[in-house]
Amino acid sequence: MQNLTARLARGSMWISASRGIVNLLGLLSTIVLARLLLPEDFGLVALGTTMFLIVQSITDLSLAQALVHHKDPGPAHFNTAWTLNTLRGLVLAALFAAAGPMTAKFYGDPRMATVMYAFAISLFLGGLANPRRIMLQKKLIFWQDFMLQVSQKLAGVIVGIVVAVIFRSYWALIASVLAGQIVQVIISYTVLPFRPRPTLKHARELWSFSVWLTLSQMINTINWRIDQLLIGKFLGRSDLGFYTVGNNLSVMPTRETTLPLTQTLFPAFSQLRGDPERLRRAYQRAQALVTAIALPLGVGMALVAEPLVLATMGAKWLPATAVIQAMAVIVAIQTVGSQVAPLGMALGATRTLFVRDTQLFCIRLPMIIAGMYLDGLQGVIWARVISGLISTGVNLLMVRKLIDLPVREQLAANLRCFAAVLVMSAAVWAVGHGFEQTGKLPALLIEIALSVSTGALAYIGTSMLLWLIAGRPSGPEREIVTMLGKARAKLARG
Repeated sequence: MQNLTARLARGSMWISASRGIVNLLGLLSTIVLARLLLPEDFGLVALGTTMFLIVQSITDLSLAQALVHHKDPGPAHFNTAWTLNTLRGLVLAALFAAAGPMTAKFYGDPRMATVMYAFAISLFLGGLANPRRIMLQKKLIFWQDFMLQVSQKLAGVIVGIVVAVIFRSYWALIASVLAGQIVQVIISYTVLPFRPRPTLKHARELWSFSVWLTLSQMINTINWRIDQLLIGKFLGRSDLGFYTVGNNLSVMPTRETTLPLTQTLFPAFSQLRGDPERLRRAYQRAQALVTAIALPLGVGMALVAEPLVLATMGAKWLPATAVIQAMAVIVAIQTVGSQVAPLGMALGATRTLFVRDTQLFCIRLPMIIAGMYLDGLQGVIWARVISGLISTGVNLLMVRKLIDLPVREQLAANLRCFAAVLVMSAAVWAVGHGFEQTGKLPALLIEIALSVSTGALAYIGTSMLLWLIAGRPSGPEREIVTMLGKARAKLARG
């Protein structure tokens, strides 16, 4: 167990470094491109991106997860995965390109055809990815993945900004995607050599695990992306630009800080699936730690959304503030049960995940349509909040079913976190209402800095005080204190 914990810690450190750099690059890219481009440009490309992700998920064979779950995949398994992905990429690229003129006609914008052609190229490139890369995650080795992720993002950011400065066109967003994907494919074969050989020898074996996971991912992606297609069609490209940029910024702090841990959970849970009690303890510890990190970041992002948008992107993006405030909070709350996905995959309960995602889709879609009809973009935001709360409850019940962990115990592990976030919110609210809203950049930056530092001190101080009052029980506070102690000891030895 100690060896596994150490490997998880090292893996999380590499992923943390990777996601930290990617996060900063992504934030830089968003701010610069938002200054140079119009909300309509973001909305136009968001339509293509949404259709790209939906088509990709509908046809995703989930071969990476199947290879992680396989006890001992050999060269023939990787060749089979590469062959299936390449064939899929070719077919999808052709279909996407053929749909370009029809899509442009449907949305009444001839530019959509060229957007579709560009994403057809992206689909083809995606099919050429090195399938051996997933073994890095299976063995909890992440430094090579660090190189891939950072290189891909850096190339995309540089190319996107250069194109935006020269042309001031939506093509900057597309060029960023294509450049990043080309670099990712090239480097994946450089850091992990692999000479693919076409074969379908193990297609049925890999598919037997991934079929339900593929269907689940298909429903899940449609569930989370169809709102963008509806907004683009019925509310317009500008509203879609506000919605997509606001949504991306809202989840950034939560996603980027918790991903280093959550990416290690599937392979880690897979190694513990034969020991129910250890798996139950590992899940509860991981879930509590993720929420303890994500919840204050999500709520904090919501509290500083308005001055942050004004300072970084300008007044023309103020309508995105409402999206950031609502989505940042609800996405953070959903982490209370979000680790059910790696847990279900580790236990082979992919059919159960599919059933869950189908149920949530049937709940979420009608709510979004009704919200859009009743109150436009604001109605969509409320539908996202309500459906997010419902999905959190569904996830808690599913965890109880999978590992016999009562819902009250799942929530009890987060009570100190909930209380500390309330104190933090009150402190940040007080700071924000102490500033005169001049809209000037120096005042905005000072307000953001004071709000963030006050919130951090209030959250950490309250969390530690409640932990000490409770008698230093097991929980995320002990995990963090232990990690800090080990890091201090290593520094002292060095």
